[in-house]
Amino acid sequence: MSTTGSKRPAQVSAARRRTVIDALRRGAVPESGLDLLATGLDRFEAALDAELDAVASGGSVFKAVRGEYGSGKTFFTRWLGERAKRRNFAVAEIQISENETPLHKLETVYRRLTERLTTSSFPPSALRPVVDAWFYALEEDALAAGATEEELPGEVEKLLVARLAEVSRHAPSFATALRGYRAALADGDEATAAAVLAWLGGQPHVAASARRSAGVRGDLDHFGALGFLQGLLTVLRDSGHTGLFVVLDEVETLQRVRSDARDKALNALRQLIDEVHSGRFPGLYLVITGTPAFYDGQQGVQRLAPLAQRLATDFTTDPRFDNPRAVQIRLPGFTQESLVGLGFTIRDLYADAATSPERVRTIVDDAYAADLARAVGGALGGKVGVAPRLFLKKLVGDVLDRVDQFDDFDPRQHYKLTVASSELTDVERNLAATVVGGSASADDIDLEL
Repeated sequence: MSTTGSKRPAQVSAARRRTVIDALRRGAVPESGLDLLATGLDRFEAALDAELDAVASGGSVFKAVRGEYGSGKTFFTRWLGERAKRRNFAVAEIQISENETPLHKLETVYRRLTERLTTSSFPPSALRPVVDAWFYALEEDALAAGATEEELPGEVEKLLVARLAEVSRHAPSFATALRGYRAALADGDEATAAAVLAWLGGQPHVAASARRSAGVRGDLDHFGALGFLQGLLTVLRDSGHTGLFVVLDEVETLQRVRSDARDKALNALRQLIDEVHSGRFPGLYLVITGTPAFYDGQQGVQRLAPLAQRLATDFTTDPRFDNPRAVQIRLPGFTQESLVGLGFTIRDLYADAATSPERVRTIVDDAYAADLARAVGGALGGKVGVAPRLFLKKLVGDVLDRVDQFDDFDPRQHYKLTVASSELTDVERNLAATVVGGSASADDIDLEL
């Protein structure tokens, strides 16, 4: 993620600014407001917007994002998710992990998807509002077709069957559960309705009585999850959403699982890609993120030849000529210049709402921001690409907050950068341990600015 040539909007709401600044203070990627920070992504915009438009028209897209740690993969996918949400997509971001969300168990992936489902109007989980909006749309369509109040339940049932006809070929229990949910609501049985909707969202251990009342049995399995995803896409489309944008983040964690689980997960990924390309999931934009080692190494994609063939992309040319339309795109990561430029952007964003904006800009001037960026990079063994998270956390929490709150605080006199082992991620800690003659210790590193 480069940061030269900022196009930050002139007017920023207090809520959006606070969301971004609070996240950076915690050392996290903001959940929203990323357009305030996203500069230098212009070369991706045209191709990605065209893909989003194609998905909104009934197509489907799979995209793989590659980048080293710190290159901005999570930032990039959330930025793209915001663009999708502005097109009225529903969005879900799923962290792949061996224990919580193993990729080879698609029923678990589907469950996380429904838990993390969000729209421009509703936070996670937006499953219930989406389903309720779908039934409302069916009722409106039935009334528009001339149905009377007495005929409405029967006409809605006919529309339900027609809209989910293709889904029912693969997962008939999806439509059955929707009927059970609606029947429970009609009877005023909120507990049963909530339980049936939980089952529809892939939740295990739903009460047997609720499942019986809805006419469904057992729990969702690996193969049923694909049918349920298909059903969810239909419900989203008919309830007014243009598509579903899904991110499977940190897929590189597959390299650290048992070989049998890894092989199953890679095959599940290959299956997902094939299903997307076959047109089974109209309205789906599916993104995965991973490190170059995952895509190129023998413990990752290269372990399964059919998957490697599907993701093969030429990165031998100058990164300036990377094809953003390709199935796999590369994030070049930060340079010292772009890291400093990002510091300027955050400083100005912060100053706009500060008690004394000019004092913030004067005390934390361009020269100081550049010095701090170099110092943080030095604390991480000169690996600038890994520095953004820590740099922004220090800039906001240690420097800008103090300048804003204390009139006599001057970071050049009163602040000494300290990088403690406890505040580093594993990757950052490994790099910090190499500083000062290759020391294996991760004790605090003090740098004078």
